Amino acid sequence: MNDHMESVLFHESTILRRLDEIGAEITRDYAGEELTVLVVLHGSLLFAADLMRRIDLPVKVACLSVSSYHGGVESSGTVTFHQVEMPRMAGEHVLVVDDILDSGRTLGAITRRIREECRPASVKVCVLLDKNTARAEDILPDYVAFEIADQFVVGYGLDYCGRYRNLPFVGTLKSEHIRAAGEGQREVAT
Repeated sequence: MNDHMESVLFHESTILRRLDEIGAEITRDYAGEELTVLVVLHGSLLFAADLMRRIDLPVKVACLSVSSYHGGVESSGTVTFHQVEMPRMAGEHVLVVDDILDSGRTLGAITRRIREECRPASVKVCVLLDKNTARAEDILPDYVAFEIADQFVVGYGLDYCGRYRNLPFVGTLKSEHIRAAGEGQREVAT
């Protein structure tokens, strides 16, 4: 799959060093508290697993399945929650862990729903990537591993049509592989 890549933005070693720093910061910020990490599936699964191992606190884990890309390279503008009920997190300190912040719609919808339905003690957001793009919602993450330009990226959990999540780095695809993967996805959908 490496021959599908246009460029590598962040190598695995760079990502893991940054997670050491973020894990230490979260540990300091929540010292003496128990933390509930809400993993936004599926893109943040690898990121969340590596990050949680670096947090030296009692950590509970909850997962939330949400989508907004729906097979494209940009957020569709529609946030779909794939489960009826939110995890039980009343009175807990919640850290939402997501792969990428771009339009802000997904994280905006998630944090609103957590505050309204779950009544946590606090809610903070941690993202692997903060994309430098216009936001549809005013979301400011509390913890950011890396900032990136307005480009489509894959790897380290981020996908295109379900592919490339297993890459140990974050990078950009060659345009011919974006089309090829998208065409394959459309064939499956019909």
